[in-house]
Amino acid sequence: MSNLSKYRFLLLRRIVQVTILVLFWGANRYGWKVLAGNLSTAKVLDSFYLADPLAVLQILATGTIITLDILIGVLIIVFFYGLITGRIFCSWVCPVNIVTDSAAWLRKKGYREKGNKYLKLSRSTRYYVLVLALILSLILGVAAYEVINPIGITVRGIVFGFGVSATVLLLIFLFDLLVLKNGFCGHICPVGGFYSLISKFRLLKVHLENDKCTSCMDCKTVCPEVQVLGIVGKKSGDISQGACTNCGRCIEVCEDDALRFKFF
Repeated sequence: MSNLSKYRFLLLRRIVQVTILVLFWGANRYGWKVLAGNLSTAKVLDSFYLADPLAVLQILATGTIITLDILIGVLIIVFFYGLITGRIFCSWVCPVNIVTDSAAWLRKKGYREKGNKYLKLSRSTRYYVLVLALILSLILGVAAYEVINPIGITVRGIVFGFGVSATVLLLIFLFDLLVLKNGFCGHICPVGGFYSLISKFRLLKVHLENDKCTSCMDCKTVCPEVQVLGIVGKKSGDISQGACTNCGRCIEVCEDDALRFKFF
């Protein structure tokens, strides 16, 4: 397997992530109409909206009435991620993923390789954060998590200039590098938690052919949600857990060609 082949999905992910950020930046700077707004609410081709379901749920919790075009935007996102592609927002769209992947790469190179030395945290924590965000939105009358959401802060930083956003990204990077492996995206972020909940019945999944697998476990070394690979070395089947981000890293590193994307 060539070196380029080992990173083919990673390169595509970075192209997609950077392209989205450039389009947001261009909409603000030059008035481009391709993608305007941010990852919470974006207008596409100056004709229809896409809206983050969790952000809208928080807005609804405040008692605010949303418009029909925003509701349609939510339904498009739920259909796309929930029933077709799964949780690819976290690995193919979210800019914070670039930061957390960088921290994971450094850990693999020897920085805090032992992982959770200083902190043990359940991956279910993100679901508690999700519920807390909705409760606080109800109590405070504002979309609580959106105030501190690193995803929105990052996009605003790129569009309008880095300030506080740079500090937030640095803290996330250090947290993932020094405190907890895959800490933010894999344990805390409620956005990822939401997409995990709705993605179990997606059509796009990673499929394992166990007769080809030599149980080298290289896939588990690179997977940001290692718990989803429980069948590796045991039986053939689909990686069906909603927490899988369909990042494709497990496919890239598999020298046995035992893993592949499957759409059905």
